[in-house]
Amino acid sequence: MKFGIIIQMALLYVWRSWRSTIVLGVMVFTAVAALVFLSSLAVGTNDAMIRNSVGLFAGHISGEDLPQEVETGGLQTSGVRQVLIRKKLSVRLTNAERSETVVLYGVHPAREKETTALWKKSVSGRYIEEGRAEIYLSEPAARLLGLAVGMKVSAEFLRGHNASVLSVCGIYRTGISILDFGVGFVPYHILPASEADTSAAIFIEDGADLKSVLASYDHLPYASRLTPWMAFMPDLEQLVELNFVSMTIVMVLVFGVVTMGISCALIVFILKNIREHGIMKAMGVLPSESVLLIFTEVTLVTVVASAAGTLAGALAVAAVAQTGIDLTAFTSHNQYFAISGIIYPRLTSFSLWLPLLLSIVFGFLAAVWPSVLVVREKAADILRSI
Repeated sequence: MKFGIIIQMALLYVWRSWRSTIVLGVMVFTAVAALVFLSSLAVGTNDAMIRNSVGLFAGHISGEDLPQEVETGGLQTSGVRQVLIRKKLSVRLTNAERSETVVLYGVHPAREKETTALWKKSVSGRYIEEGRAEIYLSEPAARLLGLAVGMKVSAEFLRGHNASVLSVCGIYRTGISILDFGVGFVPYHILPASEADTSAAIFIEDGADLKSVLASYDHLPYASRLTPWMAFMPDLEQLVELNFVSMTIVMVLVFGVVTMGISCALIVFILKNIREHGIMKAMGVLPSESVLLIFTEVTLVTVVASAAGTLAGALAVAAVAQTGIDLTAFTSHNQYFAISGIIYPRLTSFSLWLPLLLSIVFGFLAAVWPSVLVVREKAADILRSI
């Protein structure tokens, strides 16, 4: 039997049992559309966690113990949005009889406010300003020292420099221990250049390839001191990978359930029309041709419903991709959403094609049981039972 005839027969079967076709199509359509949207939401959640984590202070690439002569231009390359050069020095802060050793970062306030979001985490006061002798202090450090906004604190540099008197301009809290305990920020000129360590935070553009940016630094003598966010935030990297694995498992489980529904519906449909299959067997239709007919029927329904579901899911993603979904109420105490709880769903090859491919693969699996039933039945037994 020619394949063209099999396709025509499959179309006739699908058209004649249009009620069953609609039910099966709606099952596949709903599953694919929902999973396209949910997987895009999972991708957007990963994007939000990364954006929040690197955008607070650290950057996509962090450089530590860099040469003092390092400048912004030396790290600016294709795909890099901003480079922030900082100083870092351990300092003893003293207020009356209270004393505490903290790590002070010397930063350029205007550039930091333009690129990072740490200044948005103020609980009182404001962020530091260029040219002033002031300090932006974490809340735990301020509490230990008994400091409030407007008070003075003596900063004694541990490497032998004279103490400086700094005014507390603001107090912040991020909820991230590495930034909240024993850390403060001062204008860049406050820390002595000869004693402070030089560090850098590199922020890449949206859509830029992090590996390509890192590769562009390979010629630098201090390239080994530049590390991507995955190296100093391995927990976040694992969480991102876990989201992908979890979403894949959800897809497999959903289509597993849909597959059972399709198989059961096909079994009912075949039993209802078993006489026709018996007649075809008596006319000399081969078992392989019967199996191909059933697979063609399933493929027609699955492909059309999956394509429509993929389109519907993509349109749903496009409808909310610009405004995002505000989950602040559920992420306010989550360190990976320290800046914003808004998630922007994003279509990728993972979220767009995987549900479609899985629906087709599981559609083929759904045709196995009905095919076995037809092949095992003999034409004489079928006709005798009518």
